[in-house]
Amino acid sequence: MTGAKTDLVLSEAWRLAGDLEDSYKDRIVATLYARAEAITSRAVKKAPGPQRDFDWRLDAILTSRLWGYPIMLALLAAVFWLTLKGANYPSALLSDWLFTGQDILSSLFHRLGAPDWLHGLVVLGMYRTLAWVVAVMLPPMAIFFPLFTIMEDLGYLPRIAFNLDNFFKKAGAHGKQALTMCMGFGCNAAGVVGCRIIDSPRERLLAILTNNFSPCNGRFPALITLAAIFMGGFLTTASGTLLATLTVAVIVLLGIVMMFFTSWLLSRTILKGVPSSFAMELPPYRPPQVLRVITRSVLDRTIYVLARAALVAAPAGAFTWTLANVYLGDFSVIDHLAGWLQPLGKAVGLDGYILLAFILGLPANEIVIPILLMSYLSTGMLTEVDSLSALGEILVRHGWTWLTALNVMLFSLMHWPCGTTLLTIYKETKSLKWPLLAAAVPTLLGLAICFLVKLLANLLGAAL
Repeated sequence: MTGAKTDLVLSEAWRLAGDLEDSYKDRIVATLYARAEAITSRAVKKAPGPQRDFDWRLDAILTSRLWGYPIMLALLAAVFWLTLKGANYPSALLSDWLFTGQDILSSLFHRLGAPDWLHGLVVLGMYRTLAWVVAVMLPPMAIFFPLFTIMEDLGYLPRIAFNLDNFFKKAGAHGKQALTMCMGFGCNAAGVVGCRIIDSPRERLLAILTNNFSPCNGRFPALITLAAIFMGGFLTTASGTLLATLTVAVIVLLGIVMMFFTSWLLSRTILKGVPSSFAMELPPYRPPQVLRVITRSVLDRTIYVLARAALVAAPAGAFTWTLANVYLGDFSVIDHLAGWLQPLGKAVGLDGYILLAFILGLPANEIVIPILLMSYLSTGMLTEVDSLSALGEILVRHGWTWLTALNVMLFSLMHWPCGTTLLTIYKETKSLKWPLLAAAVPTLLGLAICFLVKLLANLLGAAL
């Protein structure tokens, strides 16, 4: 058949498909399954078992329109809570241990008579940034990924995909994107790698380009800290704690809404196409194999993602240290760059130092707040404060209000992915075009939403 005839046949097939009802795929699959069950009932004899009845009863609850979504949100919230609550103590221990290593390295450099610039570049730049990223990223990943894998091993993740399939289908995407979205809450790079489970190249690209709207572990600390200071009043009261929790929850839900919106927008512009059918037989519930879960989550996810983060963070730390310690006149390069970004930052309810911190935080979102403190305080290296109140005083002294904090949280949710994720997108797509688009789309949306929030606040007379 010649190319022209093939095009004619395909055009006619698309025309005929357009006249079919949206539910025709479901009816085809239902007919196939009904036929298979009829054949099975005649050829196979099996004794009724309690396990199958238990699965059916549980599915009637977990996939129902009434209970399915609240239970799903509650379980995900519990996983987040366990991750964030459980990561604090090991993060602090790991931080103490790694920064003790910094002291040992500094002592070694001084004993060898190394020049100050070399000590600053290697120890205060590369090692300190690497230690920070490892201390902040490793504990949450070591908790989140096994929990996530246990949910997968129990057979619950396919139920999440089943519940969200209709929403993703309306957005022109694939139901399995729900699974990659959940993985993005742990790490966007892992979420991008997880998109391999989607067979359709078009829908896999949609999932890759929108995974950044799932706030990863690297962004959760900043979201929680700013909500605790500016919305929760340092969490000293129950109402403050509730308000801070609701603020973070709304930010997370906004990310999911933006994922649906962006998928819908891309599927009707540069990634046009018909959503592929998602026929999935729900697997039976089964007890998780704990040892296999831990091995798989540690080897396949935690170490893989951490290695990529370390690969990007070390040279970025050296670069940031250089910018903070090279002076042009009376000001460092960071001060000059922040001054150039100040008009854009002010226009969207931020400032030049905040925008620069996000830019320099490209290697890993965890270092955005430390870079901001380093820039505000001119310390010349990544800085950490010992309490929420001390951090709040520094931010307020530099002009922050609750509106600044809200816009920083929104921009944290919607800006370019970290360097590790961009590198992963490039490796997955083998094209420079897609990581650039994955960076441009959320950033433009984030700037637009921050601008609208500031404009609305001005109209309502809120203090900036």
